[in-house]
Amino acid sequence: MSTGEEPSQAQQGDAVAGAAATVARSPDFLIVGHQKCGTTALYMMLSQHPQVFMPDVKEPWYFARELRAPFDKPSMRNRPNTLEDYLSLFADARADQVAGEASPQMVRSHLAAQEIAELRPDARIVVLLREPAAFLRSLHLQFVSTHIEDEPDLGKALELEESRRHGDQLPSRSLSPQSLLYSDHVRYAEQLQRLHDAFPREQVLVLIYEEFRRDNMATLRQVLEFLGVDPDAPIEPVETKKLEDVRSMRLHQLRRAIRKAGLNPASRGRVVKALDALPPRALTGDSISAAFRRVAYRPQRPADDELMLELRRRFKPQVEAAGEYLGRDLVTLWGYDRIS
Repeated sequence: MSTGEEPSQAQQGDAVAGAAATVARSPDFLIVGHQKCGTTALYMMLSQHPQVFMPDVKEPWYFARELRAPFDKPSMRNRPNTLEDYLSLFADARADQVAGEASPQMVRSHLAAQEIAELRPDARIVVLLREPAAFLRSLHLQFVSTHIEDEPDLGKALELEESRRHGDQLPSRSLSPQSLLYSDHVRYAEQLQRLHDAFPREQVLVLIYEEFRRDNMATLRQVLEFLGVDPDAPIEPVETKKLEDVRSMRLHQLRRAIRKAGLNPASRGRVVKALDALPPRALTGDSISAAFRRVAYRPQRPADDELMLELRRRFKPQVEAAGEYLGRDLVTLWGYDRIS
């Protein structure tokens, strides 16, 4: 029964605090891209900071739905489809921590920035950019390694872009065909504009991969200051593993099939046939697994200088546009001033 009395300010404050306590934690910051630009190393280094909470799921990709692979399964922890499942990733964040996540490639999305802003208009956004030719070479190697791409030659993969844009010549096993439109990845000025349309510039930190590689700790300090946490906390630098080249696409694809099939009788038959095809010396004095890897893969080869120069010429306008947008001389930083 109502007493007709208005609640006191203290009671109102308690009610607000109680309501706030029931609200699920959401990310205070997001690392949005790109892949092969230091996002994994930054995620791992931030995870060491006592005032930063990073979920054990890297790349949940809740936002940027148009870039995600279609899902036949219900919402999963590592790929949440519902807001409730996404927010559950941050449930263990303490009140004295800033919570964040790293989903590279969200910067390419036409939808993600606005969706993030609707959830957290005060969120801080971290972007990493890399010199386009080296970036696309590394990205292509990653896509071949993870079976998104089935064309092992970067030059040929780039030539397939227009066909793939229209849904043709796509890899049969690729779950992310949009990712194979390589030129779209380096439209840096357009991507940054979308972020700035959704967030004030002071909430967006743009990092350069080459500077991060040159001095991990200086860049990390910049990020920590941006997030408002102790920049002097002891953190160990992280060096991620260098990708191998795929020597044999057939064996590379067979390895994936074996993993998915769990070595059932049919899979064992394919393994036997594959091993029978290996040179006898490959199986001498070594384990079968190591022999398989040695024949299927090789250390990463140097970049094709001619192709790299061709790509730099092609993407110089993108570099100029991004530098002008940011007010930074990316042309000189990335060596494009030497390209006619």
